[in-house]
Amino acid sequence: MGDLPRAARFFASLYADRAARQYAARVRGDLPARLAMREGRLDPYPVYERVRERGTFVPNRFGGLATADHAVCDEILRSRRFGVQPAAWTYDPTDPELAGPSMLGANPPDHGRLRRVAAPAFGPRAIDSYRPLITKRIHELVDAAEREGEFDFVARVASPLPIAVITSLLGIPGEHETEFVRYGMAIGGALTGVRGIRHARELQRADAALDAIFTELVALRRHEPGDDVISTIVAADELHPAELKPLCTLLLIAGFETTVNALGNAVLAFAAHPGEWERLVAEPSLATEATEEVLRYDSSVQRTDRFSFDDTEIAGQPISAGQNVQILIGGANRDPAVFEDPAHFDLTRPNASSHLSFSSGIHYCLGQPLARLELAIALEALATRLPRLRVSGRPRYRPSTLLRGPLRLPVAVG
Repeated sequence: MGDLPRAARFFASLYADRAARQYAARVRGDLPARLAMREGRLDPYPVYERVRERGTFVPNRFGGLATADHAVCDEILRSRRFGVQPAAWTYDPTDPELAGPSMLGANPPDHGRLRRVAAPAFGPRAIDSYRPLITKRIHELVDAAEREGEFDFVARVASPLPIAVITSLLGIPGEHETEFVRYGMAIGGALTGVRGIRHARELQRADAALDAIFTELVALRRHEPGDDVISTIVAADELHPAELKPLCTLLLIAGFETTVNALGNAVLAFAAHPGEWERLVAEPSLATEATEEVLRYDSSVQRTDRFSFDDTEIAGQPISAGQNVQILIGGANRDPAVFEDPAHFDLTRPNASSHLSFSSGIHYCLGQPLARLELAIALEALATRLPRLRVSGRPRYRPSTLLRGPLRLPVAVG
């Protein structure tokens, strides 16, 4: 692996070690480790229920804790006594192994500085300006779907829609749209580690391609600014040069991967609850409410991690300085203390928006207004234009413990 990028070598070795430890832990009865195994990837929700049955916190063999309690997850995500990295972690924008994936992997004050630079591009007026593009693109995709009759929903609808939006938002030329789907899947799949040499090389190619594209665009926008996020970031002139590409890459992946998964998860949720699909078909204006229930019922992002900065106590559980806590978002979103009959998909659930699918606290998803808008417009269009949409084959889920969604989803519309 000597010719791979340093970050790729790091993730590849980390993943190999982690996979071996997780398997050993599962054999020893470590419940949270099951989420990383095949049973947890296919259906993590029974594991979350067993975690909940054991108590508010469940220890693992590596000295950390896991929780699926909604109130506790929300408290930790909001607390300034926890961070996405240990307190001793050193942020160095010139070193990808120390910087983390841009603001996603940075503690304050660097997190706030990076977020402030990108935030103006995600304000209400900016997001609403994308409504015509989203509407036009989803109807183009539906037109093609109607002609095909049977197709892979992920490839034909779930991927093309958000990639068209995020490339427009970043100011990336449209001819890169197809290749960006491939890059996004390679990099998004590495968030929980590189799965092997083949994946590492895909990651290497994606990294090199994105580096070339973003380097060219940053240079162009310095001289010819436009109405896009990269122009906004460059104009702010507050970032180290080495921070520009990681931030652009993060915005690309975050704006693409999670929405792709949410759209696929929505189709699967409605397929499992056909009565709810009939309700949406009869009243497509419920798409906004349906969006929140989709996000709650089967979250695109299933978990996140926090490290305690000092010795503390949450819900009676002592937590040591530097100790890791797994925030099981997917489990918290089905906490019966918050959501009545949580395993049932109810598109008019009154408190569905209390989900933690976009995290909480200072790391609350910057792009969540855009994701919500895309999902609502897409669900309304699907219900209106494709009322007989149905799953026609076995879905194939992505091999990830962090991101949840189908990699392939055969559907029919006739």
